[in-house]
Amino acid sequence: MSKYETPKVNVPGGAVKAIAVIIVALIVIGVIASAAVTIVDAGHRGVLLHWNAVDLTIAPLEEGLHFVVPFADSVVQIEVRTMKVIKATSSASKDLQTVSTEVTVNYHPSVESIHYLYKEVGLDYENRVIQPAIEEVVKQVTANYNAEELITKRPLVKSDIEIEIGKRLSEFNIQTDVVSITDFQFSVLFAQAIESKVEAEQKAFKAENDLRRIQVEALQSEAVAQGIAKANIAQANGEAQAIKIINQALASNPWYLEWLKIQAWDGTLPLVVGQGGTPFIQIPTEP
Repeated sequence: MSKYETPKVNVPGGAVKAIAVIIVALIVIGVIASAAVTIVDAGHRGVLLHWNAVDLTIAPLEEGLHFVVPFADSVVQIEVRTMKVIKATSSASKDLQTVSTEVTVNYHPSVESIHYLYKEVGLDYENRVIQPAIEEVVKQVTANYNAEELITKRPLVKSDIEIEIGKRLSEFNIQTDVVSITDFQFSVLFAQAIESKVEAEQKAFKAENDLRRIQVEALQSEAVAQGIAKANIAQANGEAQAIKIINQALASNPWYLEWLKIQAWDGTLPLVVGQGGTPFIQIPTEP
């Protein structure tokens, strides 16, 4: 034998077959093991299918690791986080005005009943159930209000839409979290009419306030005039009463006038008093 030739090792045929069987067995075990384990992701629930039929006898699988029957069972994961759908709908109001409404709905599948949702609707439940329900409800509620009421009674309109959408979706095991009206659009002519009406109402309100102000000012002026008149009357009555008292005093005491002169005198006598003049002050003497 040459020194460059590799020595031949004789392996019994039975050993080769045994090794092959072991390898195949390991592969089969690995496949079966992987098929027997499933992991449900966070924010999801698992719907268990037995031979592709929804198993309604057990609750949906929660997040984490689960063991199933290999090849017979499979798991469909459905997200249960809060999701959002935006739907724009054109409808007619009670007074036949065209209204374009945009509604945003936050929702999530019912966690405990998600296997019924998958069995009855499937994974495309947003297009099959949610959007048609939103469109129908918006048209129904919009038809109950005039176009002007859709603006002035917006909270009530939102409440009606939210309640009706919640009822419709609950029939399919879908729960609504928040329903919002994100936009109302009307025709150009109607928007101009609303603007003109609001402007006219503002002018009328201003005119009414001006009228009230003028009336209040007039009442205040009248009250002031009455007060001044009463004060003048009281002053005149007081002066008349004073004159009456003075006249009575003069009639009963002639020297009262001399006393008034003294009260008004500054104490200076005239330097020259003409002959036959009347003294400024009469000094009373004892009778």
